[in-house]
Amino acid sequence: MSAFILRDATTSDIPSITRIYEEAVLHGTATYELVPPDEAEMATRMANTLRQGYPYFVACDDEGSVIGYAYAGPFRARPAYRWTVEDSIYLAPEAKGQGVGTALLRRLLDDCQDKGFRQMIAVIGGADNAPSIKVHAKLGFTHIGVFEGSGFKFGRWIDTVLMQYALNGGKETLPDESVYPGTLT
Repeated sequence: MSAFILRDATTSDIPSITRIYEEAVLHGTATYELVPPDEAEMATRMANTLRQGYPYFVACDDEGSVIGYAYAGPFRARPAYRWTVEDSIYLAPEAKGQGVGTALLRRLLDDCQDKGFRQMIAVIGGADNAPSIKVHAKLGFTHIGVFEGSGFKFGRWIDTVLMQYALNGGKETLPDESVYPGTLT
């Protein structure tokens, strides 16, 4: 794979997104789901994310096939967390190690910055998920903790790594509550 483009995700991408996520569910620790959701569920998840004002992007190879996707969503549903987003990035096996994850994360950071969010949290499944930890660190995320043995998948306990990135000055200034960038409904 030599080139890829990033664009806004659409409902026509759902079959590819579902396949990529299925691979992650069945063979990786990036997600703690155990049973891959079907296309209808993935479409509902995308619609909810977009309806709430959060970004959702795909990466496509030079033939237009979706090879990765990323989105940001609410970190927690409580109102005090409304300025904090959590990122999610999933790649097709052939896209790993090609710079796709870095490009998707950069795009998410830029979009969330433009929207006015103040913090991005990465909740990385598997302390052994070195590529994800490396990409987040490369783009300026700081390691803020580990939930030890918080997930049980593939017959073993898995640690969860937390990383954080300050957007728009983070906690140093107050947000403009009259232009809140998302919703919690």
